Amino acid sequence: MNKLITIVEDEPDIVELVTLHLEKAGFKVKSFPKATEFFIFLDKNVPDLIILDLMLPDVDGLEICKTVKKKDKWEGIPIIMLTAKGEETDKILGLELGADDYITKPFSPKELVARVKAVLRRGNLESKPKKSNLTIGDNITIDSDKCEVKINEKTIELTSTEFKILSLLTSKKGWVFSRDQILDYLWGNEKIVVDRTIDVHIRHLREKLGKASAYIKNIRGFGYKIEE
Repeated sequence: MNKLITIVEDEPDIVELVTLHLEKAGFKVKSFPKATEFFIFLDKNVPDLIILDLMLPDVDGLEICKTVKKKDKWEGIPIIMLTAKGEETDKILGLELGADDYITKPFSPKELVARVKAVLRRGNLESKPKKSNLTIGDNITIDSDKCEVKINEKTIELTSTEFKILSLLTSKKGWVFSRDQILDYLWGNEKIVVDRTIDVHIRHLREKLGKASAYIKNIRGFGYKIEE
């Protein structure tokens, strides 16, 4: 079954261009010019990925991202932000809100398709660490089958990317993973993002772990590891 990509974008020319290239790549596509129409659709359908413009006529794209990531039934849907806002602060904010990638306009349609494929690869079950249950110290448990992390028996809500990074680091405690190795794990041969993306996800992950974030150690100029 072909994967369904939803486009939330109010510029018809961009919708037509993106739709054409995604359909040529074998995806099903459904587009929405406004957030209200998109959420009506989302209530009864779960797409495989969302391409989201930030400047829409009714609701700001960042607010849409926050809403999607706060709902249990939607939080696992990957989001790629597609926007004319190209400042680094905009990109970091988008990633911190849970977006999986950030593309600025003007853009290459072929690159966009490659990034869609790369983000979808993260959800591939084959990319999970082989161990289904991992632990950190005596208070953190990671269930790879359920994609669930608990601290002192309390479930912590993580994005799919944050979960995968934590699982990877925990799969080899004490082993230092470089930023490139983490990027390779998440994106494979189709990685296009920069090292800074990993730092943003790690910072967000640490915020959610609270005091338990002390287990994640930064090896300056190289990468990260889990140290108990």
